[in-house]
Amino acid sequence: MKTTKKTVQSSPKKLSVPAPAKEAVKYERDFSKWANDQAKFLKKREFAKLDIDNLIEEIEDLSKREKQRLTSYLEKLLMHMLKVKFQPQMHTSSWDRSIKIQSHKSQQTLSENPSLKSKLKDILNDAYFSARLEAMNETGLPDNTFPEKCPWVLKDIFPDIEKKYW
Repeated sequence: MKTTKKTVQSSPKKLSVPAPAKEAVKYERDFSKWANDQAKFLKKREFAKLDIDNLIEEIEDLSKREKQRLTSYLEKLLMHMLKVKFQPQMHTSSWDRSIKIQSHKSQQTLSENPSLKSKLKDILNDAYFSARLEAMNETGLPDNTFPEKCPWVLKDIFPDIEKKYW
């Protein structure tokens, strides 16, 4: 008895992509929509739809951004302080205003992110490095005009810092 093999052809099935994988694709293509969707899922407590890996990455980046924001304010502040100290003949009221503004923004960032106070000395050193380069660039003064280490301590920059942040 001869038997013939029958091949069964199955119809192509549409693969369903799990919700988090779909969200990861949105993350790459339209960050704004992805972020709004993640917020919506959180509000509705639809945790299974969350794109956890990218959410973790974004939350970690939030902290880095706050540190970068503080560093940026301090860079501008220190750069103008350097210009006032080492190029006094060019001192303008706009430098003074910039110092006040950047000081205010720095302090505001610290008050909104008190955990940054433990990193403030390192942030100040990083900011000073860039501020020194910017001051050299803007003034045209020789490199050795500006000290390699920051000539100010935190109390010089923020006189009432202990009252506010410690």
